[in-house]
Amino acid sequence: MPFLIRLLARCPLWLLHGVGWLLGYLSYGFSQDYRQRFHTQLQQAGYGWREALGAIGQAGCSVLESPRLWFGAPVPVQWNGQEAVQAAYTSGRGVIFLTPHLGCFEVTAPSAAALFGERYGPMTVLYRPARQAWLAAMLQASRSRQGMLTVPTNLQGVRKLLKALRKGEAVGLLPDQVPPLGMGIWSPVWGRPAYTMTLAAKLVLQTGADVVVAWGERLPWGQGYCIHACKLEVDLQADLACMVAQVNSAMEGLVRQCPAQYLWGYERFKQPRREPLA
Repeated sequence: MPFLIRLLARCPLWLLHGVGWLLGYLSYGFSQDYRQRFHTQLQQAGYGWREALGAIGQAGCSVLESPRLWFGAPVPVQWNGQEAVQAAYTSGRGVIFLTPHLGCFEVTAPSAAALFGERYGPMTVLYRPARQAWLAAMLQASRSRQGMLTVPTNLQGVRKLLKALRKGEAVGLLPDQVPPLGMGIWSPVWGRPAYTMTLAAKLVLQTGADVVVAWGERLPWGQGYCIHACKLEVDLQADLACMVAQVNSAMEGLVRQCPAQYLWGYERFKQPRREPLA
């Protein structure tokens, strides 16, 4: 398996995306559960079939492009909203990057870290190690190479996120990821209650850091990516539930920019697993 990953890391993006597109449709065709979840969540969000048809192939692209992003040569990255990110860093209050499962969510944090890390310090991200020891070691080395610090998904990791923000550095989160039981609250997503992490909201309320929402658009024919970023204006007087709702609403807004690149197969409305924060 390490050999295969290294091989994929050397492939051009156009080839990875082409094969990934086919892989996405194969997964859709062979998995009834996946198809049902895809259409249920699409309907919940108010989209028709044609509006998100491309998301089937895009899901496969996200799988095959990952080795290239982790271990391969740099990929072309454009920015739309770089000035907003620069302003957030300049404030000195720290920056919280929030990225949903939209487009290439593996490219946003490393690209921001590469662009701003030398001047403002590394980006700290929560990371759940892979179960396979060899893969965990590879990913750890990759993320360190990309100018990021990875911290575990426990109280120690949360403390390190707070420390980074108070130093004026950046942290990165996927706020639409379903957290373990006890680490979230039920909050509306597309008009339906979804178990949502409270960590992003708590970090905002505790530090007053600037919030940047961003997503990486996957450009056609392997041309690279375009990161779309903007500052999110939040109400620091809001309570926790309201702040979580603000974050969910912001993620919905990003998805509406390009529903054809959202990971509709991700089980956003699943029941949280029982895993205490320790």
